[in-house]
Amino acid sequence: MTDHPELNWDDTTDHANATRGLIDKLDPCVIRDEAGRVVWDNDRWDFLEKDCPETANRSLWRQSRLNALQGLFEVVPGIYQVRGLDISNMTLVEGERGVIVIDPLTSMECAAAGLALYHRHRGDRPVTAVVYTHSHGDHFGGALGVTTAEDVAAGRVPVIAPSGFLEHVGENVFVGPAMSRRAVYMYGSSLPAGPEGMVGFGVAQDISTGTIGLIPPTVTVTETGQEMVFDEVRFVFQLTPDAEAPSEMNFYFPDHRALLVADNVVRTLHNLGTLRGAPVRDARAWADYLTETVRLFGDDAEVLIGSHNWPTWGRAELLRLLSEQRDAYSYIHDQSVRMMNQGLTAAEISEELSELPGDLGRAWHLRGYYGSLSHNTKAVYQRYMGWFDGNPAHLWLHPPVEAGRRYVEFMGGADATVEKARASYDAGDYRWVAEVLNHVVFAYPDHTEARELQARTFEKLAYGAENGTWRNFYLTGAQELRSKAGEGDMQKWGLSGNLHLLAGLSARQIFQLMAVRLNGPRAAAHRLLLRWEFTDSGEVWTLLMANGVLTPMLGDAPGGEAPHLTLRLTRTELNLVLARHTTLADSAIELEGDTTALTTLYDLLETPPRSFAIATP
Repeated sequence: MTDHPELNWDDTTDHANATRGLIDKLDPCVIRDEAGRVVWDNDRWDFLEKDCPETANRSLWRQSRLNALQGLFEVVPGIYQVRGLDISNMTLVEGERGVIVIDPLTSMECAAAGLALYHRHRGDRPVTAVVYTHSHGDHFGGALGVTTAEDVAAGRVPVIAPSGFLEHVGENVFVGPAMSRRAVYMYGSSLPAGPEGMVGFGVAQDISTGTIGLIPPTVTVTETGQEMVFDEVRFVFQLTPDAEAPSEMNFYFPDHRALLVADNVVRTLHNLGTLRGAPVRDARAWADYLTETVRLFGDDAEVLIGSHNWPTWGRAELLRLLSEQRDAYSYIHDQSVRMMNQGLTAAEISEELSELPGDLGRAWHLRGYYGSLSHNTKAVYQRYMGWFDGNPAHLWLHPPVEAGRRYVEFMGGADATVEKARASYDAGDYRWVAEVLNHVVFAYPDHTEARELQARTFEKLAYGAENGTWRNFYLTGAQELRSKAGEGDMQKWGLSGNLHLLAGLSARQIFQLMAVRLNGPRAAAHRLLLRWEFTDSGEVWTLLMANGVLTPMLGDAPGGEAPHLTLRLTRTELNLVLARHTTLADSAIELEGDTTALTTLYDLLETPPRSFAIATP
């Protein structure tokens, strides 16, 4: 376990800020859905109050202890936060008639519990507006827990979001199955909470597993400097696209002198490339936005609020936080680019750029609990240079199973390779052991000794990791090697199953989701034209399936080509069928034409597996 002698362990500022303004807690802090299933249990982190054991990194343990603090907190008069009831924070700003909810968590159950905790102490104030800071699901998924689609549609509750929000929700949806499976590793969803298991991942402790919904925005923020008033609360907005999220914004409350920075500033180094998978973020733009934040609001703001972790009070303190976070992303970007221009590859850069310099390296809020220097430098390389490092030997590699067989044969067979790996394990060279045994596991997946030694190696790497997501990846990999069990509580970001999420997507997004489920090689043998008449919205869409591609077009087919089949339906009816709440035969959808065309299309749409192997073939 690393002792981190460069850090000031006597500094109690973070604890003071994380506990400041506490009004009340949930006791017990366990939230259930309508069926009684636990979707959030913060009490399972009670073990963090004990001293850090040898099975965890001391710095990560400290961060997790702070993140596990939960309850309703007053930030300044009129602004409150609910923290520790999900992966994100829910911020509540009191207006003239009611309360504005900012970032209503991931699931409606947790959002409702947080709002109820607020109501218990501040009165039954109605929700008068909802604000999404950005397009990641943990900041909009619980909207149905604080308001209703009916109130939003009637104009009683505006929903405010940055430009491009609905378009970029697709980051969570299009590759939802793959992201969700890798998120089980990243967030440790299948791991037990405890000193030898899940201890948190830096930006938060866990992610709730309740009901995800999406209420589309009704008000869009289109430019930096834009000012709006909701329920007599003044907002000044700053758009920050393509930094932490492709659609994101900060905003300032001039009457409270409070600056909300979404996920652009958190109390850890954030991700430029996430281990679960996402488009690589622009570190240069991220740093530039933080410079702009200081210029726009630095002279007036007295408190900084984030959508994760705890606030920062005092102008000097928040300016230092903004500046140091800005400098960290600039340093990672600039030095990674400098080294790639010297010919270094991503792996070489991550070894050279092993720590932040000076005050940045000593800052608690820049420790690599969530993002890490290692995978962030690789993300910068990937953004500019792509997956290929330029070495022709890496241009056409064998896939893991075929490569594994060849490596193991060269090393003298599986048993001999395991014995050599065991010697390296005894010498503490765990990174090398993991690489070598990976070849054995993929070449001979039933080799018990190789699997067990690899699992123990992953545990050794996990126990020393300061980065919470690395720890979770290693421990979940060990779990898979030993039992192949436990896919965890995966969030339903896919096409089927989540009616509340489907209801918030546009028709174009629904058809685009179908397109990425189409089995192209099989579909190439067919040509189909389907006309969709939505009787509730009046929209007409045409789906053309040709050359193994599904192309959605608004309106009728070009050239007046007659469709094979016309469907008359409402979006609600389509959502119910896609979410498998009903069948096509039992629905009220009207069909006119060749009904086999629809059967052919549906037979060509694949349902992604809920789980797939990662640490094993």
